[in-house]
Amino acid sequence: MKPAPFDYVAPRTVAEAVAALGDTRRKAQVLAGGQSLILEMHLQRIRPGLVVDINRIPELDRMSVEGGELRVGALIRHAAFETADAVPGPLGTLLSRAVVNIAHPPIRSRGTLAGSFGWAHPASEWCAIGVALDATVEVTGHDGVRALAAGEYFLGPHRTARRPEELITAVRLPLLGERTGVGFVEHRRTHFCFAQVAVAAALTVHDGVIGDARIGLVNCADRPVRARAAERTLLGAECDALPAGRRLPDDHPFARAGRVAAVQDAAPVAEPYADVEYKRQAIAVLVGRTLCEAATDLRARLAARERDDR
Repeated sequence: MKPAPFDYVAPRTVAEAVAALGDTRRKAQVLAGGQSLILEMHLQRIRPGLVVDINRIPELDRMSVEGGELRVGALIRHAAFETADAVPGPLGTLLSRAVVNIAHPPIRSRGTLAGSFGWAHPASEWCAIGVALDATVEVTGHDGVRALAAGEYFLGPHRTARRPEELITAVRLPLLGERTGVGFVEHRRTHFCFAQVAVAAALTVHDGVIGDARIGLVNCADRPVRARAAERTLLGAECDALPAGRRLPDDHPFARAGRVAAVQDAAPVAEPYADVEYKRQAIAVLVGRTLCEAATDLRARLAARERDDR
């Protein structure tokens, strides 16, 4: 199929882009990477009257560390995060572990992190990480810049708190401290499928005790989920002992957190090849594995730091 007729503009400033989006009668759509938008237009599931191409706005193609946060401009591609040292500290490790699960290299070279927040697909890895880490979404409209907390930004599949006349200009993610370990585990039918379930985790540990835990669930509800009930079960738990095998004992804190996440935090939607019962079981298992990965990451990080200090 071919897309329905549409008008096209390529503004060179944020102000010009916002002015174009202000013509709400034409149901404008923003084009950054276009890896989801173009397909939907070809299938005519989306029929915009106007496409606003923001790729010629230089200020959106910047990434920087500002005040303890990573500010990711709207044109920063997925591929920018494929190496862990692209972003300081554990956050860079987390982003690099998640990004390899996004489609394949040609898609990652064009698609953008901010575009994932704009598209708001429940199976988006970036969106779940944003919710888990309390990211901030910057949107710019005629009245200036609004900062939206990620936990309040997502309203449902492809539904967000961004107004039609507003442009996502950046996503801000907090940097993670050196005593934080991170993990990301994804399960899907084939390499090129969306995640059936994925989990992001960050554990902060002091003297072997978990002081902070953040868990993001991918494709476990109609929007990205922060597993707050599961996080609460981890606070104050000891993080020294990890099982030798792949299976966690039922009484291990990570196993308990997985069960709580599956029952209390998640609201999975049945899909082909993955009914609700299957997804709850996958959530429980993957949360445990991701927490183990985070604990192992922290152990390796602290060991490397000790070697550097000698």
